[in-house]
Amino acid sequence: MSKTEKRVLVTGGFGFIGSHLVEQLLEDEGNLVHVVDDLSSSPISVDRYVAQLPNRERLSWDIRTVKDYFSRDGLPSHDEVFHLANVVGPVGVLQHAGDIVRKTVEDTYAIADFAAATGARVCDVSTSEVYGGGRDGYCSENDSMIITPKTSVRLEYAMAKLACEVALMNQAISRELHVVVIRPFNVAGPRQSARGGFVLPRFLLQALRGEDITVYGDGKMIRAFTHVSDVADGIIRALRRGKPGHVYNIGNPANRTSILHLAEEVVRLSGSKSKIVFVDPKKLWGPLFEEANDKYPDSDRATNDLGWKPKHGLEETIADALRYIRSEEQLPPVN
Repeated sequence: MSKTEKRVLVTGGFGFIGSHLVEQLLEDEGNLVHVVDDLSSSPISVDRYVAQLPNRERLSWDIRTVKDYFSRDGLPSHDEVFHLANVVGPVGVLQHAGDIVRKTVEDTYAIADFAAATGARVCDVSTSEVYGGGRDGYCSENDSMIITPKTSVRLEYAMAKLACEVALMNQAISRELHVVVIRPFNVAGPRQSARGGFVLPRFLLQALRGEDITVYGDGKMIRAFTHVSDVADGIIRALRRGKPGHVYNIGNPANRTSILHLAEEVVRLSGSKSKIVFVDPKKLWGPLFEEANDKYPDSDRATNDLGWKPKHGLEETIADALRYIRSEEQLPPVN
């Protein structure tokens, strides 16, 4: 390995965000990328994905859990670790109720111990769920976290992520680790699966199949959808340009919208004749399901510290996801 090459580890690298991150990392000929992913929530075919990568000779992988990977003897060195592996999705997390904290914390401590032993830099990909809705939806890194009074699986996920953030930040001081944390906001775009309950691919599939588009509640919930390629760019910038011990929101406030408006845009851009209907999500997913509070980011810190600027508007984000789903599902354009 030349002095200019970096050995980069991506946990969850075959996931929705992870696969886009891996692609961007491989664009730099100085990166040797290794993925650790148990494929439990991966939306891609690994063989098909790898076959289309232009620099696949610099990619290697282990199909195993994070815990299993770091329990091995004789681990290779890594200069950078991007930690994305976790359960995902408002529906996807439900089957892990009561076990999310344990797994999330175990994986994070395994990575922290590895970084302490080897000097690897770490970017922990957390979640905007830690804000609990912020100030009427507005979320700044300078705000206090809000713990909602109602216990839910969504709350368990948020608290697991927040606990890991705090532990990593304290270890950054006590063990002199180089750690940054990012909190992505409503990531969307190509390769996102409806399987975990994500709203945009669900709406798109319903529209393309001519089904009713099911909007939860009254549809007034506020989100700021951020294109996955912009998020991947922000993750890389955070680790390589961010200040150790800092947290960065990665989200596009210009894409702030209601869920109802998102549904209307999906109908318009797809040319679908689907009707928009309002449903109670608990009747679909059971009593454990909880809708997120309104949330949209203050992204000034990422802009100022990282030079990060999202490039994709809401319409382009929807259109990119639409093209992908049409291709993958072999769904023709709506007449």
